[in-house]
Amino acid sequence: MAAPKLHGDDLELVARVEALLADPAQQHNPLHEPLAALLGHFRGQRERLERLVRISDGYHHVAREQRLTLVEQYDKQVRRLEKLVRISDRYQNSLRDLSLALRDAAMRDPLTGLGNRRFLMERLREESERTQRLGRGFAVAIMDVDHFKAVNDAYGHETGDQVLLAIAQAVEFGLRKYDHCGRWGGEEFLMLLPETPVEHAYTIVERIRLAIAEIADVGGVRVSLTASFGLAGHREGEGFSATVSRADQALYAAKAAGRNRVESA
Repeated sequence: MAAPKLHGDDLELVARVEALLADPAQQHNPLHEPLAALLGHFRGQRERLERLVRISDGYHHVAREQRLTLVEQYDKQVRRLEKLVRISDRYQNSLRDLSLALRDAAMRDPLTGLGNRRFLMERLREESERTQRLGRGFAVAIMDVDHFKAVNDAYGHETGDQVLLAIAQAVEFGLRKYDHCGRWGGEEFLMLLPETPVEHAYTIVERIRLAIAEIADVGGVRVSLTASFGLAGHREGEGFSATVSRADQALYAAKAAGRNRVESA
């Protein structure tokens, strides 16, 4: 009896995990080590399954050689199948864990630990659908770090990464537990505030702006940081992409007005 073969979906999942672990950009991802461990566990379980099948086939051959009674052979096969089922269950659980870990890694920015653009798009879509059902609305804010290129030029990209991490922590700390935030791209961050009028959202975003301006030391390097924000409240009947677009336009207005400010669409 041959060990169960991997099907197309399973092969694709294992290949995706192996590619993710081999990607140099993911080496410092906090999920890299547990993913590697899960993959090793999965391979070990499959090897055990194959070994058990070979041993079981050997037992079957010995039973036939010794002319065991039909009842004895039946009992032995039942025990064998029960053991295979238990191993198969563990194998499926390992694949499920790998799938969940891979999905989480695909939703996270490896530098800041916040959600990435894909994560934010899913949250925006969910919040838009919830608003259509319940009519409670939401607000979106887009933040851009002012003159971030000057930070990289003056202190190097390693310090620049530490600055982005410090800013991400300030953003996350300034939001409520049910708000969402993530790295929209480069030095831009997006904040999603469910069931929040623009006036209330402005107070939250302004608090974050002040917190970023108070960051003075990053990894022993003295810095002076500011950020500009564009804020928009969802309008009845519009898609979430239109709300994000208006927030983006407000961000450009904040930059044009001198930066280090919050502008509402």
